[in-house]
Parts: sequence; structure tokens; C-alpha cells
Amino acid sequence: MMHPSTRKDFISLTLTDPNCHIYNNAKHRKQSYWRKWKQLSRLQRSLILFLLALTLVLALLSYSHISKPRTDFSKKEDWLEMNKDELKRAFPDLNLKPVVSPHSVTDPKGPNSHIFQKLPINKKILKRGPPNLQKNVNVSHTFVMGRQEQVQDEEENGEKQKKLVSWRGAMIEADQVTEPPPSAIEKVAAGVPVPAIPAATVPTTGEFGGLDRLEAVRDAFRHAWKGYKDYAWGHDELKPISKSFSEWFGLGLTLIDSLDTMWIMGLKEEFAEAKQWIEQKLSFNQNVDVNLFETTIRILGGLLSTYHLTGDQLFLNKAKDLGSRLMPAFKTPSKIPFSDVNIGKGTAHPPRWTTDSSMAEVTSIQLEFRELSRLTQDPQYKEAVDEVMRQVHKLPGKHDGLIPMFINTNSGQFSHRGIYTLGARADSYYEYLLKQWLQGGKTEDELLEDYIEAIDGVKKHLVRQTGPRKLTFVGELSHNRFSPKMDHLVCFLPGTLALGAHNDLPGDHMDLASQLMETCHHMYKQMETGLSPEIVHFNLHATDNNDINVKPADRHNLLRPETVESLFYMYRFTKDPKYREWGWEILQSFNKYTKVSDGGYTSINNVRDPENLEPRDKMESFFLGETLKYFYLLFSDDMDLLSLDKYVFNTEAHPLPIWPSPPK
Repeated sequence: MMHPSTRKDFISLTLTDPNCHIYNNAKHRKQSYWRKWKQLSRLQRSLILFLLALTLVLALLSYSHISKPRTDFSKKEDWLEMNKDELKRAFPDLNLKPVVSPHSVTDPKGPNSHIFQKLPINKKILKRGPPNLQKNVNVSHTFVMGRQEQVQDEEENGEKQKKLVSWRGAMIEADQVTEPPPSAIEKVAAGVPVPAIPAATVPTTGEFGGLDRLEAVRDAFRHAWKGYKDYAWGHDELKPISKSFSEWFGLGLTLIDSLDTMWIMGLKEEFAEAKQWIEQKLSFNQNVDVNLFETTIRILGGLLSTYHLTGDQLFLNKAKDLGSRLMPAFKTPSKIPFSDVNIGKGTAHPPRWTTDSSMAEVTSIQLEFRELSRLTQDPQYKEAVDEVMRQVHKLPGKHDGLIPMFINTNSGQFSHRGIYTLGARADSYYEYLLKQWLQGGKTEDELLEDYIEAIDGVKKHLVRQTGPRKLTFVGELSHNRFSPKMDHLVCFLPGTLALGAHNDLPGDHMDLASQLMETCHHMYKQMETGLSPEIVHFNLHATDNNDINVKPADRHNLLRPETVESLFYMYRFTKDPKYREWGWEILQSFNKYTKVSDGGYTSINNVRDPENLEPRDKMESFFLGETLKYFYLLFSDDMDLLSLDKYVFNTEAHPLPIWPSPPK
């Protein structure tokens, strides 16, 4: 048996000497604490000091509240708001906004709205388009920085970002018609001033709540315009999250693209300040390369339409100046224009990587140049673009009216043959065939023949149905192999088909328009955010559960207008209220997922994940010039507001008058 060890007792003695100090290790402890403090990182020391300071402030605030008469807060929110105000006074730079998701906060104007406050996490984004248009978007994932801090951050991480270029791809879009009034050029020639169309003042109320919806569109425009005015005034495009801007041409692109939208909506104050900038600041005498197509549809088209709506000579003078500076693009061996023009030097050239121009680029500038000739009585503009159409009309290499995507500016022949699409780089060729015919008073038979043949080719080679819901869509053809791929850009087609059917073209065009409109609606409806991706792939097999598949690289939404555009046409011609309802759903989704709290709307990278939208920090000019304009026209009950029997819209939604029919 083992016994426990004997317990030992100890006696502690403390010896003192009256001539010496009592020993203790306080000094050594102080040295040890200081050593540990120095071993901490700068971030750790800063955090500790901040917490100590915050604790002290909170203690002082608590003492001040205890010394005051007690307030009976009926709600927890009241107490939190009181403390928020106190903290704001103590720390004016402290961000106290409640974060809902990693990239958004709740919009006070709507439930569950994502109002962007933070920049997205660094991610490589795959983009379509020519090499110089492809770019890795690299933005900070910290809180929104000011302009100076953002530039510094970019420089610390390497070379500054190159200019971000948006490749739109080119819209990248019964009874005899009532004869329109005398043209502007006739009145100018006769010395009679062109009458201005009065700006809208009071929205028209409709049976579907038109007043509220029109005002909602106006509010959206004001919010987008506020961001542009505050952070990008006079520049091309707003970067709403970083509160800065990007330049493409340096010509106030968003401002000019928005002019006729403001006039139509009756936003007189905004229009007046934009006009003042054009009068005092806009100059085309700049050593800058511009894209012929984009400059024509956005700037030249915007100036011409604003002239027609207002009767103000300022806009026509600017249009004439720009039009003359774009003409060097047509000085090529084939008369097929180069894609780029230096409007200051008067020189033009193709892209660095090719001698080709895209078909959409060279065949979607006709409405604007033809109208410029009519107004100025200078035939050079119309002759140049008509020559392009004459050559394309007789070119070999079409496939039942369908055209390849590119044309060589030296030979004037199609290049990259065998690929046929109604998406990027080809789409607005088909649109402008019909609209030129309408613009010219239905007299140019070759244009109509090419359009009808092309639609027949679309139905024969590109139209298919999905397996699950039998949704009709338009795919692509690559060397006789069909691909069920459809760009969102193709959603211009229902509106164009409906416009043709309205002007006595075959009735089955309207049937196809209705079917495609349903599909474009599902491209929004079947996404988790209610917003369409840039590109979808359709399922052809009935065994599949989903009609639509979206590849990760195609999940971005650029605030594009094509679906809203077609909804506008379909409602004008059918009066079916479902098209308005679909449009209202899309507008609500834009407000919920793309609205930025301080002003503006941003394109996003991921329409499939509402909690990880990955904002791109870019608001394209066409959001104000097209998307919001078509929303407004869709919800308006005034069928005479830009009557489709009197106006034809260019591919950037700028209305131009239909010419009077020539005397028989």
C-alpha cells in the first residue's frame, strides 16, 4: 500500500531594509509590455488605438445621456438613429450605412433594392470583340474611393488601365401610312423656320397606371443624369461606383445621346444645361480618332433628331460640322468606308488588326447621312452611303439574303464568309434595310427586296424552337453548322418585324415577331435578377429542364435597350397590355439591381446571382439615349408622340422624319 507523499509547508519571509527601496518587478513588466507593443504590426496598433478611442467616446456619450432626462424610445430604430447621429458628429468620415450584401445596401425607396456602394472584387472579365476592345477589368474591392485615390490605387497595382471601349456591335441593334408634313429642308429652302415639337410637360395617364410609370421612368432618368452631371459632366461616360468618368472620343457622348430623351420627357431644366454645354464647350476640331458607326448613330443622329424636335439651328450647325469631318472615311479604293476617322486631321484608317469593316458599321449609317443631305441640300453625304448599299446589294456571297459579318475596304468583297448571325456586327444591316425604305417614302425597291429576302433566309436557316417550352429563337450558322446561340442584340428583331408588318409586309412577319418577343421576355424572366444576359444558348432537347443556358463569360448585362425597344413597337401596334407589364418588370429589375445610390446605373457582370452582381462601374450612353426613352414611349398613352407613321428611329433610338412621298 502506497502512502501519499508528505506535504511540505513553507514559510514566506519578507526582509526589509530601511535604507533601501522595496524590490518589485514593475519596471521589468513595463519593459516587457513595451517590447510586446513594438512587436505588433502597425495595423494592429492602429486598430487597438481606434478601439480605445471609440470606447472613450462611447463612454462619454453614455455619461452625457445618463445626465439628461430619460427619453422613452418607442422603437429600437429610434435609439439606433440617435446613436448614429452622435457618432456622425464625433466621426464625420465614419461610414454608418447598413450593408445588405457584399456589394450593395438597401435602397430606401424600394424593398430589397441593391444600391451599389462598393467596388467589386478583382476578376478577369472575358469580353467579345476585336483585340483592342478586350480588357481585363481590375478594380479595387475596398470601399468607394475618390478620383485621386482611385488613380493612385491603379498606379500602385501596375500600368494604368487603358481606355475602356464599349463594343456595341451595331445595335451592339395594312392601311396606307399618313403622309407626314412638309420636310424641314423644304421649309428651310422656302425661308420658313422649322417648327419645334413642344417638349412634354404633363405625362399622359393610362388605364394601366401610365402616370405613375411615366413618372418612374422620369425619376430613373433624373437619377442617371444626376450621376453624370455630378461626376462625368462633359465627358463621354459615367463610372457611377467610383464616381468618375471614362472617355471614348472625348465629345460628351452621354450628354448628346440624351438630348432628345430629355426633350421628349419634358425635362426642360436638364435640357437647357445640356444645350448650354454644347453651345459653349462642344468642338469637333480635335485630334481624336472616332468610330464612324458609333459617332454617326449616337452623336450625328442625336444632333439631327434634337434639331427636328426643337427647331434650334444650333444642333443642325453642329451636325453639319461633324458630318463633314466624317467624310474622309469614305476615301477608300472600294468606297466601303474605313471604321475610324480622325475628325481633327481629316484622315481615316481601318482598325490596326485588319483591313475589314463590320457589315453593321458600314450599312447602319445611312439614315443619318441621308437626312443630313436633305437638310443641307448637299448631296455628298447621301451619295456616299447610297453607294455602299448599291455595292452590298449586288455582292456575291449572300446566303438566301443573309450576309457575312465583315467586308474588306480594299476589295469591297465580303470576308470571313460562311458565318451568318443577326447578332453583333451584322444586326442593324437588316434593320436599316427596312428603315431606309420607310425613310425614303417606300420608293427604293432594292432595299425592300433585300429585306424580305433576308427575313425569308432567317426563317429558313436560323429560326428554331427550344425543347422544353417551344420558345422560338434565332440562332447562328457557321459553315452550315447551326448554333443555338442568340445575342441579346437580336431582340431588336421583333420590333423591326412588327414595323414591317405595320407597313403591309407579309403577315407571318408579325407572327414571328410575337413569338420572338415571348422569347426575349423569357431571357429576362428566367434569370435570377430578372435581367437578361448578353448571350444565351437555347436547349433543343425536350428532355432538358431549362430552355436557356448561360455561360459564365456571357452573364453580363450592359443596360441594353433592344428588348424594351421591341416591347414599344409591339404595344404600339397591338395595344396588348402584357407588353407594358413585361416592360415594367424589367424597369423594376434595373432599379433593384443596377441603381447606384449617389446617381447613375451600372452594368453588372452576373445576372444569375443577386448576391454577387459584380458591378462593372460603367453606364453606357445608350441607357439614357435608348433604354429609358423606349420605356417612356412604351408607357405613354399618347400614340401621336413620335408617331411611327411619321418618324423612323435610327439604331440609337433617335427619331428622324419620314420623307414625304414624291409626287406621282
